[in-house]
Amino acid sequence: MQRGSVSRVKPLSLYIDTSVIGGYFDPEFTVATRELWRQMEKGQYRFFASSISVGEVARAPDEVRTLMANTFADPGSILPLTPEAARLAAHYMAAKVVPVRYAEDADHVAVAVVHKLDLLVSWNFKHLVNVHREKGFNAVNLLQGYPPVSIVTPSQLIYE
Repeated sequence: MQRGSVSRVKPLSLYIDTSVIGGYFDPEFTVATRELWRQMEKGQYRFFASSISVGEVARAPDEVRTLMANTFADPGSILPLTPEAARLAAHYMAAKVVPVRYAEDADHVAVAVVHKLDLLVSWNFKHLVNVHREKGFNAVNLLQGYPPVSIVTPSQLIYE
């Protein structure tokens, strides 16, 4: 490196699930979620969501839909549920990593994994931010030739 040059660290790529977008306005999660947004705005992170998130947010209050539209205005930040991701999600479901009723949670994970994002960020403790579920997702990933996924809350990412 030349003298005086600045080394720029590539920002982490984060899959932001719908619970985090809604958490921006939820009193229980507001502080950490808004700090995550501040850090993204400072260039520490690149946010990605998916077509699944777009569908889920369509049913949310206006303020959540507006936040989604503003945060993910770049079309490249909305990732599709590709056939490859749909197959991986089907493997999660076949392995019963999440209940059939919550298949969209498997879709979120599969999109993050197939698109090789650094972390999946969620406030969904029941089906995503859960040691047992993460082990299940990663067992399937290993069997299917994918890297492990790391699923964290905004608080874990910021403060741990």
